[in-house]
Amino acid sequence: MGCVSTPTYVGGSQVLGIIPTAIAEENFVGKTVGEELKVLIMQDRIWKMLDNFDTFIALPDGIGTLEETFQIACWAQLNIYHKPIGLLNIDGLFNKLLSFLVQAGEENVIPDSARQIFISASTIEELIDKLEKKFYGADPVAAQIN
Repeated sequence: MGCVSTPTYVGGSQVLGIIPTAIAEENFVGKTVGEELKVLIMQDRIWKMLDNFDTFIALPDGIGTLEETFQIACWAQLNIYHKPIGLLNIDGLFNKLLSFLVQAGEENVIPDSARQIFISASTIEELIDKLEKKFYGADPVAAQIN
């Protein structure tokens, strides 16, 4: 969390790191720059994230990140969660996951709507642009400038 929160905070954005107490005490993820909220368990972390964030963006990381991403995607499919889910596909690390989702859709394991829950891009600028266009529409001011 520290490696992501520091440049985000320095860049002028608000940072809220939500972390289970046991993980914070063991310092597995480094110190969060900005505000840090400690919760009891991982499930509390997910609920707090959903309450506090406008968009969920997953960066390539471990099993815990994948678990949280798919749990939130499941809730989106069930209409429990209504905010964008982005995958920052740095160096193509999510390519095989995205291919799996396409294949699962083609074989009717998951519906196309479930596959389309995820928005991916290889840069943060492109990902934010895609998320804004899909979920918030085109920026009318920017459209007038072009």
